Amino acid sequence: MTDYCFPRHVRLLNAGDYQSVFNDTSSKVFAGEFLLLARKRDDDQARLGLIVSKKTDKRAVGRNRIKRLVRDSFRHHKIPLSGLDIVFLARQGIKELENADLHKRLDKAWDQLAKKAQKPAQNKKRDQTRQK
Repeated sequence: MTDYCFPRHVRLLNAGDYQSVFNDTSSKVFAGEFLLLARKRDDDQARLGLIVSKKTDKRAVGRNRIKRLVRDSFRHHKIPLSGLDIVFLARQGIKELENADLHKRLDKAWDQLAKKAQKPAQNKKRDQTRQK
């Protein structure tokens, strides 16, 4: 049975974790109202960090709604995203999205990110088979 919780070991907790993703980004997905940045990890754990500033929504209720929806969506997509540190950056206009619309866009973005993260591994395998 899959685990849909969000414990400490699946979160980016300190500034160094976030900075490593910003400095060494391997995949990006831009979805209009938000941006996903990802970095490869050595293990198979997926971790998520959230950045939702006061510029995106002045009210804490709105910022917390966005974070709650992103965390919920991430919980359901942890398995295909394994081996990545991910930073979610909220942008202007995200507060106008309905919950269902945001959830659909997140589902599509997680899928795109998983595909982009797998591409370099597939290319390396092809290169190794060509060299033989």
